[in-house]
Amino acid sequence: MRLSWRGGLCIFFGTILLALLFLATGRFELARPMMVSVAMVGLAITMRWKLRKHVWFWITMTFLAVLHVPLILFIPWSTKWIPAVMIAPFGLADLYAMLWVLAFVGRLMQVQKASQLTPLSRSDATN
Repeated sequence: MRLSWRGGLCIFFGTILLALLFLATGRFELARPMMVSVAMVGLAITMRWKLRKHVWFWITMTFLAVLHVPLILFIPWSTKWIPAVMIAPFGLADLYAMLWVLAFVGRLMQVQKASQLTPLSRSDATN
């Protein structure tokens, strides 16, 4: 996979907006959890990019991203240095949970789509 120049611009400006948010609020302890959450949501979208044409995918990703907000805001975070080896398992668990939710919702949408199809009646099958 390659990132287009538009994707690079989105990442660039998104990073600037996040930096300005931290500077405006002065809550630097939220920088690490917010960056990890944004990275994991972005990675989940990237890994399931083939589903981008489905509305349910974007609704589910929006719901998952909104669920990260209370996680970031209400858990007390530290500004002390923490090794990446300690942070990575939590990010991977978050990513795995999001991929599982996407797979579950995808199966529900396939079942719903299949149940909407009407089976052929006997008179149609004989003709």
